[in-house]
Amino acid sequence: MTSATEKPRSEKKCLPMFVTESSPASGEHLLEHTYVFTYFVRPNGKFDPVEYANYVQPVASVSSVEQFWSIISHVKRPTDMADKADLHFFKKGIKPVWEDPANIKGGKWIIRLKKGLSSRYWENLLLAIIGEQFNVGNEICGAVCSIRNQEDIISLWNKTAEHVEVTSRIRDTVRRLLQLPVNAVLEYKKHDDCLKDQSSYRHTNVDVAHHWDRNDKSF
Repeated sequence: MTSATEKPRSEKKCLPMFVTESSPASGEHLLEHTYVFTYFVRPNGKFDPVEYANYVQPVASVSSVEQFWSIISHVKRPTDMADKADLHFFKKGIKPVWEDPANIKGGKWIIRLKKGLSSRYWENLLLAIIGEQFNVGNEICGAVCSIRNQEDIISLWNKTAEHVEVTSRIRDTVRRLLQLPVNAVLEYKKHDDCLKDQSSYRHTNVDVAHHWDRNDKSF
């Protein structure tokens, strides 16, 4: 029980944005949307996944190409991170959680990478996002890079999981823009399924059109 003047513990996790939000300078190349960099590091001790959003820490927002490069050149790259963490890049106003109104009816394409590869794919994916390369209207919500012990996982989140034509176009565009090798598999998972099993990357649907031998460890 907390006093009337004390905030509950779950409301005290987030810090202010590390880089103060500012308007682009005159002459900068504006993005179609403003995006926000955030990250999550699992706290020590007992952790309830329902509280995930309370531990998401904002880093910076970007509204121009110049702001994007200013931030991306200073933040730690995924392959340089030793601890387990999630890096997020989402449109301003969309939280990187399944239950956000913009995400709840959507899902994500998932790419699993062996250690050492994630930085290049992550940065290329972000460039594709800010460059509006997917041609699916307002479907793209954001992306996540999850740093894990044995692998790194990149996921691209979209708004409408049931729209097969849109999800297929996103998959094909990801393959083309990231120049994924032929043995790369993409998996898809709806966010309502994530909520049901409280898992981001288990029980996914494999892209059967590009099935590959999982014993192949070259990717």
